[in-house]
Amino acid sequence: MVTLGTATPGGGFPVYGQAVAETINGIDPSLEMKTRNTKGSTENVPLLEAGQLDLGLVQGEVAHEALSGVGRPASRLMILVAMYTTPGMFVVRADQPYRGIDDLKGKAVAWGARGSGLVVLARYVLDGLGLDMGRDFQSIYLDQAGDGPAMVLDGRAAALWGGGSGWPGFTAVARGPQGARFIAPTAEERARIQAKHAFLRTLTIPAGSYPGQTETIVSVGSWSFILARPDLPEETAYRLARALHRGEPALAARLPQAIETTAANTVAAAPRPDLIHPGARRYFREAGLLP
Repeated sequence: MVTLGTATPGGGFPVYGQAVAETINGIDPSLEMKTRNTKGSTENVPLLEAGQLDLGLVQGEVAHEALSGVGRPASRLMILVAMYTTPGMFVVRADQPYRGIDDLKGKAVAWGARGSGLVVLARYVLDGLGLDMGRDFQSIYLDQAGDGPAMVLDGRAAALWGGGSGWPGFTAVARGPQGARFIAPTAEERARIQAKHAFLRTLTIPAGSYPGQTETIVSVGSWSFILARPDLPEETAYRLARALHRGEPALAARLPQAIETTAANTVAAAPRPDLIHPGARRYFREAGLLP
């Protein structure tokens, strides 16, 4: 049995984690994956390091800080698989006047749950623009990610920050009676952000990813990962990687954004091959994806 840490209810991680668990349990009955709600990425990392989780979903910026040793010693956690890309952006009600990030200065913004990696992404994006969450906005931090959409819909918050395709919070606002408008950094703003934080990639969200979204959205973000505790047995990681690879079509059918969860994307997205768990590396070599 392996335990997978996700995040607070109402966000994308619990939905994704459940889809992963169902896929793995269906492909390899000798594995039993159970999910556990946590505070999110920033709690999953210490829980993994303490051996209290076998696997954890970790948003890209939090993974970058842990694996690179930003503000802390470099972690010994290992990558099992790349999840999906997370371009960060805001959603506002379509009947509101806000059209750019500067329009939201001084306004109430729900950034997400305190432990969410999306909050860390927001900090990097704003820092690249010379903005500060505490100084330049009326910042709201949520007990659960699912609390955010209602705040935008009833006017308690001007905007909700989030990321990625199919994110539940964005879908909830877009399905509201006023519809939704998405706000992402402009090309000039993206250049400024990436000049300061080069690890952030230019990413796109295709048109039609949300109700009423008729145009492609371009933003910055990174790959999120399923990370493993450093002492997860090699054979267990091997079987997990094999089950996920074999289950790629089933996983994508369960959750559209999981179409990015592939062995090939894991090999491409890992900052270095040695950061991939040895058991997963062994399977990827057998599958012809690593030399």
